[in-house]
Amino acid sequence: MYVERASRLPGAVAWTNIPSGDGVVRVLPDGCMDLLWHDGRLMVAGPDTRAHLPDGGTGPWAGVRFPPGTAPALLGVPAHELRDRRVELADLWPAARVRRLAGGVNAAADPASGLEELALRRAAGAESPDPLLRQVVAALDARRPVAAIADGLGLGSRQLHRRSLSAFGYGAKTLARILRLRRALALARAGVPFAETAARAGYADQAHLARDVRELTGLPLGRLLAG
Repeated sequence: MYVERASRLPGAVAWTNIPSGDGVVRVLPDGCMDLLWHDGRLMVAGPDTRAHLPDGGTGPWAGVRFPPGTAPALLGVPAHELRDRRVELADLWPAARVRRLAGGVNAAADPASGLEELALRRAAGAESPDPLLRQVVAALDARRPVAAIADGLGLGSRQLHRRSLSAFGYGAKTLARILRLRRALALARAGVPFAETAARAGYADQAHLARDVRELTGLPLGRLLAG
């Protein structure tokens, strides 16, 4: 069973998941990065460009999901280095420090709250994310063309691409595609017909929606929703 709540860290979400054993639940790309806890260990989930299929591991999971562009400032690692990867936090930070942090999370009332405290302490001592990145995400979610966004921010297309790689893990066009997928899934899950979902989410037509969903998630839209 998956449960999430708003985190005290602005824009973030704290979540827990206890697998039911009824099959693998695919993790869909969403532009975010997560700090993870499982079996007493701390890990990081990088930004995905396609659905991630967990490779086993029984028992509960917990995490803090950071909104697009915010995790690299907390982790001290460019997002593109973690793209489509799950890594131990000890691969990024000194192992002795991670052991101490894991001990604190393990001693918390629940792992999600422990991770949240860790993230809040880290955020207090880290540089704030570049406010320009929030503008990029908002403009992409508003379906503005990437070239127009770059012009509006006074950036060249190559500058925007470099900054996007570091912040989001991929270029702005890829992030736009993932945000469009999120809009479409929210509409379809609310019962909006697929043709209307395609038009409202920003696809050329329903066939375009179907192709994009299959490429990004590995399943047709109908099967994805049924699952």
